[in-house]
Amino acid sequence: MNTGRKARRDVQIFSLSFLDAICCGFGAIIILFVLSKGGEPMLIEEIEQEMRGLLLRLEQQIHEVRGETQIVNRELDQAVQQLSEEEERLARLRGDLSRVEGEFAATRSRAEEETGEEAELAKALQTLTEEMRRLLASIPTRPDSPIGGIPIDSEYVIFVIDTSGSMQNYTWGLLNQKVGEILEIYPNLKGIQVMNDMGNYMFSQYQRRWIPDSPARRQAILRTLRGWRAFSNSSPVEGIEEAIRTFYSPDKKISIFVMGDEFTGASMQSVITTIDRLNRTGPGGERLVRIHCIGFPVLFIEELRHLRLNTTDRFATLMRIICERNGGAFIGLNEVRR
Repeated sequence: MNTGRKARRDVQIFSLSFLDAICCGFGAIIILFVLSKGGEPMLIEEIEQEMRGLLLRLEQQIHEVRGETQIVNRELDQAVQQLSEEEERLARLRGDLSRVEGEFAATRSRAEEETGEEAELAKALQTLTEEMRRLLASIPTRPDSPIGGIPIDSEYVIFVIDTSGSMQNYTWGLLNQKVGEILEIYPNLKGIQVMNDMGNYMFSQYQRRWIPDSPARRQAILRTLRGWRAFSNSSPVEGIEEAIRTFYSPDKKISIFVMGDEFTGASMQSVITTIDRLNRTGPGGERLVRIHCIGFPVLFIEELRHLRLNTTDRFATLMRIICERNGGAFIGLNEVRR
């Protein structure tokens, strides 16, 4: 009897302890769950703030990237346009080269034909008698006889040369040739000067004074001219005024040779009036400084006609008037290449 009671009591006691342990475990779990739920809103808010900051930074970076992309796209468009222009220019140059090669072949053919004629002329020249030579030598030659319409009575010569891009790119070789030809018609000068249309001097050591004439200095002028790159505004006015103001002298015969293709100034009449005032007349009523001009039709060539500028027409009109009023000659060329 006693044994059975003891067994039932042991079972009841064990069962109650087991239930107590289970309840405590569940209670601990509930407490942990409540504690974790209580801190979750603060954690979520912090995460949301961090995400908003990250989103703002990403949006700012997107704006920066878009701005840089626009800049790169503009630069790319410019590069593509420049490449297209260079390809077009290369095609024109190839066409020019082909044309020049054809002209060279034709010129060489003509030269071969003329060589025989020159040989015949040389033989004829050798048959001149001494009497004929004496008669030819006795024909008087005036020192001021015009050559090509240009009087050559001057003792001092000034070149005022347009150094703008149009002249440099399209007619510089021909201009060099014309400067050499002008120097040849003045074999003995007392002084030479070279400046560009802005009044900037070719040789700074001879600024505002004459370059003494000699074969070596003439060669130096022609050699330097080939690579001369002075800034220009495509208007000869400043150079002409600088030449007259600096070198005008009642006791000197001076000629100015203007060489260019454009006049970009505002008023032609103001230029004419200023030059009339600067270039005074001598005792005989003539201007003491002659002004000549050689005009280059650069903007009339086929590849530049699309510009439709009237600066070449204005240059020709202005220089014709100036040359006429100042005892000079205007020569308009019909080619821009030699």
